[in-house]
Amino acid sequence: MNEAILEHINLTVPDPQLTAELLCELFGWHVRWQGDSIHGGFTIHVGGHESYLALYRHQDLAADAAQSYFRQHGLNHVGIVVDDLDEVERRVIAKGLKPHSHADYEPGRRFYFQDGDGLEYEVISYASMT
Repeated sequence: MNEAILEHINLTVPDPQLTAELLCELFGWHVRWQGDSIHGGFTIHVGGHESYLALYRHQDLAADAAQSYFRQHGLNHVGIVVDDLDEVERRVIAKGLKPHSHADYEPGRRFYFQDGDGLEYEVISYASMT
């Protein structure tokens, strides 16, 4: 059996359009699909050819809801691999976001940032550290 591949992660966010625009600008992604979805919600799929984030918003979004589709950010962070870590960090800063927790250890370099809604991203590069 071949190794399983992560295709997507479904996140509940306050504004799928705003989050999709940010991720497209930072990572060169594109909107793969958008439309009405489960529980009367709206979803935008944003990513590349192999994987994506499904950005979901329920019409009655509540931060303290028991059902995960109705609350925000039921996870710690989203890890995204890029070729040019320094370029992405420049883009993050240009959007007024603050990179933090930089680390440089095998097998790569990384930093973290939070978007305007508080969702944390880890940006990693496995490119040669020469």
